[in-house]
Amino acid sequence: MVFSSPIFLFLFLPVTLLLTLLTHKYKFRNLTLLILSMFFYAFGEGELILLMFGSITINYFIGLWIGRVNSKFPLVVGVIVNIGALVIYKYLGFIIYNLNEVLSLFFHYQLPNVKIKLPVGISFYTFQILSYLIDVYRRKNEPQKSYIDLALYISLFPQLIAGPIVRYKDVAMQIVHRKLNSHLFQIGLERFIIGLGKKMIIANVMAMAADVAFGVESSMLSAPAAWFGIICYSLQLYFDFSGYSDMAIGLGKMLGFDFLENFRFPYTSRSIREFWQRWHISLSNWFRDYLYIPLGGNQKGKGRTFFNLYTVFFLTGLWHGTSWNFVLWGLGHGTLMVIERVGFGKLLLKIPPIFQHVYTLLSVVLLWVFFRAETLPDAIGYFNALFNFNGNGHYTFAVISDNEIITFFIIGLILSVNGFNRAIKKIFVLTIRNKSNRAPIRSIFRMSRTIFLLMVLFYSGMIIATGSYNPFIYFRF
Repeated sequence: MVFSSPIFLFLFLPVTLLLTLLTHKYKFRNLTLLILSMFFYAFGEGELILLMFGSITINYFIGLWIGRVNSKFPLVVGVIVNIGALVIYKYLGFIIYNLNEVLSLFFHYQLPNVKIKLPVGISFYTFQILSYLIDVYRRKNEPQKSYIDLALYISLFPQLIAGPIVRYKDVAMQIVHRKLNSHLFQIGLERFIIGLGKKMIIANVMAMAADVAFGVESSMLSAPAAWFGIICYSLQLYFDFSGYSDMAIGLGKMLGFDFLENFRFPYTSRSIREFWQRWHISLSNWFRDYLYIPLGGNQKGKGRTFFNLYTVFFLTGLWHGTSWNFVLWGLGHGTLMVIERVGFGKLLLKIPPIFQHVYTLLSVVLLWVFFRAETLPDAIGYFNALFNFNGNGHYTFAVISDNEIITFFIIGLILSVNGFNRAIKKIFVLTIRNKSNRAPIRSIFRMSRTIFLLMVLFYSGMIIATGSYNPFIYFRF
């Protein structure tokens, strides 16, 4: 079940909100929400819910074990168990395939291939579990003695399948003491509608152009069509990822939880370093706090710093999917981070901001080719199409675009750099200079915002109800 499905929007969400309001004591509210979260996951994943139950149970006892002893051993056990499960369910097939490629160079023997269904969201909830165990070991948190409360933290449906990665220390008190109120509910509902609109109205339309561009032979693409396709994919990724985060944050507020921000207009960045401070913030911070800093961060000389950066970005790429393209995407960002640390970052600060933006956006967009292409030859072919300005591919800009795609492409470009909010704020400031106008102007702006949100909700709901194209890109994570 996903947030942008009819059964979630028109049945599961209303029932969840109603049952949450009807249960007052936190213990019953947590149990109710846990049951609903388990149903949410089991609806799409079936028997894989048993894997989650097993993971919750094992980590509940490991957490208590870590809290009782002054030793790293139980933490090591916990890390091995959780990373082991992630490797088996997500990476085993990839590992065997690559081992067979190597074996074929020297022997005729091949390891038997395995096909294991990838549990949706396993990368997200595994990282949440690891953060819980590590923070208990570091004595930043007390081990959770309530099985239900820990199970709710791991399986909480708003962030279960698409993030953000919520750390236990950020919601520990909310699990026990959260309160529902109309103000938070209103903020959460607005945030959910904005996220739903990002996903259904912009991301899905951009996906149609991107899928065409990446779905044909690259030799058939003209350079303008290839550039349009990868920019559309860049917008699809941003509005899909940030849209799901907005919906998760909004749902959290409606249920009494306050999740941290996950995207802050990353396409306004002026460096790759800043980009990763704005893009998928929960993942960036997780790798920083649980891998980069424990490895030594930037405190053990340049050589060690560069090694740590490459390690982090290698694993960041691999975290996203079982393909060498994801690894190359991660290493590409790692290389740019190293280049900026060597001295290019200081040079960037001395040039006009427009050139800083161009460098960052061009780097990010080009690296998205690895992220989207299925294989390395596909990625190389797409790069050839991007820079083959002498070619006349059958798939031109006019072929892969139409009026709807172009309209939302322009809207997406404006919204991705916060252009709409900036314009509204400037108009608001200009119109309230006269004190006598402030009250009515504020009322007009509030009313306009409400009407806009209702239009977005209605249009998004109509798209969902008609079963229009609605890809789910998190299945690879």
